Amino acid sequence: MVDASTSAHGDLKLSHLTKSFGDFKAVDDLSLTIPEGSFFALLGPSGCGKTTTLRMIAGLEEPTSGTMHVGNTDITDMRPYRRPVNTVFQNYALFPHLSIFENVAFGLRRRGIKDVKAQVDKVLELVELPHLAERKPTQLSGGQQQRIAVARAIVNRPALLLLDEPLGALDLKLRRQMQIELKWIQTEIGLTFVHVTHDQEEAMTMADTIAVMNEGRIEQMGSPADLYDNPKTAFVANFLGQSNLIKGAIESNGADSLLVNLFGQKVALPRSRSAAKDSSILVGIRPEKFRIQPEGKEMSGNILTGGVISDVSYIGVSTQYQVEMPWGQELIVFEQNDDGVPPLDKGDKVKLSWEPIFTFGLDGSQDANAGSKLIADEEE
Repeated sequence: MVDASTSAHGDLKLSHLTKSFGDFKAVDDLSLTIPEGSFFALLGPSGCGKTTTLRMIAGLEEPTSGTMHVGNTDITDMRPYRRPVNTVFQNYALFPHLSIFENVAFGLRRRGIKDVKAQVDKVLELVELPHLAERKPTQLSGGQQQRIAVARAIVNRPALLLLDEPLGALDLKLRRQMQIELKWIQTEIGLTFVHVTHDQEEAMTMADTIAVMNEGRIEQMGSPADLYDNPKTAFVANFLGQSNLIKGAIESNGADSLLVNLFGQKVALPRSRSAAKDSSILVGIRPEKFRIQPEGKEMSGNILTGGVISDVSYIGVSTQYQVEMPWGQELIVFEQNDDGVPPLDKGDKVKLSWEPIFTFGLDGSQDANAGSKLIADEEE
């Protein structure tokens, strides 16, 4: 019998994958193809179905319906140890009684490979920890344990490496360092990485493609830049970074641009960046796209007047302003601390401007706050 754990290669294809727990659908008719050799992220809040999807790929959860293939190999009903898949968990799951060398060698020895030294040494070099080969896991830092968990997973050369919130136990500085290192490792070895996370920055930093999940379905999928610049729903706009979404009405529809009325003030946006279905629209502007100036200063592009600063937060490279507009909505503005704008204070009257090309439009029937409360919940 051919061992799929070492022979199966190709794109990962999920077709109409569904997982129900009683009446609750954790994953709802999910279909997607993850190209071989890519770094793919499943991003979403707790309970969106991303971890259940990962567990089904790993064989730790049985699908209610649907199929999973790696290349031409059907893995849907395959036992976990037969699958061309290894998983790195948040807690690393290293064997405390074994040396680092033996932890990494474990999978090779289980497959009956006698001479493991060359392969183990190679992956320990890759994760830059060959000098720790004889230590035990308890003698390593969290970041070092994380790298050893990756080394143990990739030494078997699986077609897929599944990463389940792998950096969640690390502090912020180390997590950012490991994001870069993991991406480098993936590029070096060319394996398909499927990474589950609720951390937007982590997904943006590491992945070639991100699927944003919500309530068991994919809300939108694309490159980090495409999802950030061209969100198609309020959920994606709010969950991936921060957005200012302002309720408006389309007044005129040109060949290339739309003119929108925002509470009596007129702004333009490219027609190609609008997902509005009728005249009702949510106009979206990312906080860093705004320019802010005291009332009375000349500005160009789209302009909103009548703002009053309600809060100021200095965050190093930039200052975050909350600006209350005449219609009662607070908008968020990020201004780079590069001497371009004199410091502004709470209570100052200001106006905001931005280039029309930075504007996106969403279907006006959506909840402008969709996704934003979930981020707050994840951070608590």
